[in-house]
Amino acid sequence: MLHVLYLVHDVSDPAVRRRIIMLRAGGARVTLAGFRRTATPIADIEGLRPIDLGATRDGRFAQRLTAVAKASLSLRAKLAGTPRPDLIIARNLEMLALARRARSAFGATVPTVYECLDIHRLVLRDDVLGKVLRAAERHLARDVKLLVTSSPAFIANYFKPFRQVAAPFELVENKYFEAAAILPSEPEALENPAAPPWRIGWFGALRCRRSLELLADFTRRMEGRFEIVLRGRPALSEFPDFHAFVNAEPYLSFRGPYRNPEDMAAIYQDVHFSWAIDFFEAGQNSEWLLPNRLYEGCRFGAVPISMGNTETGRFLKQQDIGILLPSATSEALEAALGRMEQHRFGRLKARVLAHNPRMWSYDRGDCTALVEKLRRLSAVREPLAAEALA
Repeated sequence: MLHVLYLVHDVSDPAVRRRIIMLRAGGARVTLAGFRRTATPIADIEGLRPIDLGATRDGRFAQRLTAVAKASLSLRAKLAGTPRPDLIIARNLEMLALARRARSAFGATVPTVYECLDIHRLVLRDDVLGKVLRAAERHLARDVKLLVTSSPAFIANYFKPFRQVAAPFELVENKYFEAAAILPSEPEALENPAAPPWRIGWFGALRCRRSLELLADFTRRMEGRFEIVLRGRPALSEFPDFHAFVNAEPYLSFRGPYRNPEDMAAIYQDVHFSWAIDFFEAGQNSEWLLPNRLYEGCRFGAVPISMGNTETGRFLKQQDIGILLPSATSEALEAALGRMEQHRFGRLKARVLAHNPRMWSYDRGDCTALVEKLRRLSAVREPLAAEALA
């Protein structure tokens, strides 16, 4: 059984739990180590007790660097007693630095996979800080055996032009994981009644103030014909007044966190549209990503709303589904959605549901294929390691 040491920047991130589920569904054994964004250590993630590397704070880059430096000094001791892994997966740049320390702690050459699902705005800066961070990434990634990322635009717009990682890449999209959930039949999804008020669901990492203000303004203009349902984890570092803002809006409601994949069918079938727009890092990461909510919403028949000039918008245009906005204004939203009626919505939803569910979902077979690719990496021994074993 392939043994993976998974180094993560935030063990409480729901995306970390999803990746652990995928790896284990594919037949891998996982040891989890990472930082946390909670006051106290997290005792359990899918039956795993994480190796706690300390607390970090969202949006505090200097504090995170300090935490990484401290963790590098104690990592050998914290990994004591952990069996030698066959492979290390480092999620995000700071964990790539710790992956090198982990390799030395085990006293052997262990292949490293770099998992990068977002391109942080700091590494794209043209100043000294941006250049230093890109140089650090190139240095740390020089021995990486595989780059795992979630959007082809990350490769085309960042990794290739900046020549950051020489290793081959594997595209693992932010798809819904099928195996752990009970799914509705397609006829039931198609026959759900649709009538005003129309509900737009914005689920996941809620970090975009511009989206929140735009949706609030739009719903007020529509005078109750549209409602916004928010679920997930609001980034209070970006808008500390999130809860007060939502509570003051007549047509916005925040309904708390959810479990993925267990709750996805229910929460998406409770809305008509899925908000697949993010201006958090406009012109950069936000335009390049293919977010979880794109795949999850489409899997359960929620009609996606996106900007036409983004990677998500281009993808939706290729599939001939969704609502594409030409500009990020209330007027554009009103022009696209304001006259929504049952027959038009039925056609929009039917086009989404006409696609093969595998476009939106991974199953156990996909998980097994991913783990098998990782297993092949671990089976290739570098000369130094081979000599040490001789």
